[in-house]
Formats: sequence, structure tokens, C-alpha cells
Amino acid sequence: MKAPILVIDDDPSFNAILVRTLERRGHSALGKLDALSALAAAHEMRVDRVVLDLNLNGSSGLALIPQLLSINPQCGIVVLTGYASIATAVDAVKLGAMQYLAKPVEIEAILLAFEDGGEPGFDNAPLDEPLSVDRLEWEHIQRVLNENEGNISATARALKMHRRTLQRKLSKRPVRT
Repeated sequence: MKAPILVIDDDPSFNAILVRTLERRGHSALGKLDALSALAAAHEMRVDRVVLDLNLNGSSGLALIPQLLSINPQCGIVVLTGYASIATAVDAVKLGAMQYLAKPVEIEAILLAFEDGGEPGFDNAPLDEPLSVDRLEWEHIQRVLNENEGNISATARALKMHRRTLQRKLSKRPVRT
């Protein structure tokens, strides 16, 4: 029997819905809400497919990618995020994720990412047209936030921005282009 798809997302509703949807599509799936229980499950079941949320209770899900790959180097990891940025997409792929998808995402896109199994990539790869000023600002904030390992205060100082202003900007969904 094939190992279940491990869904790691700290939103209990989203996690349960994704697990249920995968099961309805004929896939065995297991949901975990935190990194510790997810790693324990990955060890126990030797999972070979993982759907990983980028933000787990305020910390980066990217830190789990090397740990999951150390358990099973052939593990396919699809990173999901509600706050997509080029910087985190590049980091996810460099760490070993096979795909980076922005929420909301269709179940078909997740399953297709596992089936492709080839070249790592991004959902909605960058277009040839220039990005809007709002999107450029979002990308810059994400890059600096990543450089500061998710520390909001350090990022605000680096951007010469008030911390509350930065938090307000981060709470909004990114603009598309």
C-alpha cells in the first residue's frame, strides 16, 4: 500500500478539507497541524508526498523541507502559501520542494504537481510583463523578511518602516501583478 499524502497546515479547517478532498479522489491522506507531529508521522510512515504550508503558526514551513528530505530523499514536497512571493518560491525550490503553489489552489494543481515529478516550478510562473509597483513592494518586503528569518521587528528596521505598518502590509494578500 502506498504511503499517505501528508498534509501539514496549521489551519484545522483547511487541513481537514484538503485531507478529505484527497481521500475522495482515492488518495490516502493524513493531516498534521504542527511541525513536530508532522515529522513524527513522516518518520513512522515514511511518506513520499507532502503538502506543506509555508506559514506554520508564525514560523516558516521552509525549515521542514530539509528535515522531510532527510527522512525520505525521494519525498515530493509541494509548498502552499497564501502569501506567495518570488523570494520564498525560489527558497522553497532550492531547499528541495518540487512545486510552490499560491492559495487558493485547486486540488487538481496539487495532484498534477505530484504527477509531474520533474522540474521544480512555480504556480503562475512570472510573466514577461513588468510587475506593478504594489507587487514589487510586496516582493521586496518578502525578500527582506526572509533575510531576517521572519523577524517582523528586524524587517521593519531594515525597511525603515514602522512595525505596525509592516504588519498591516503583511496581513493583506499580495496583488497578482
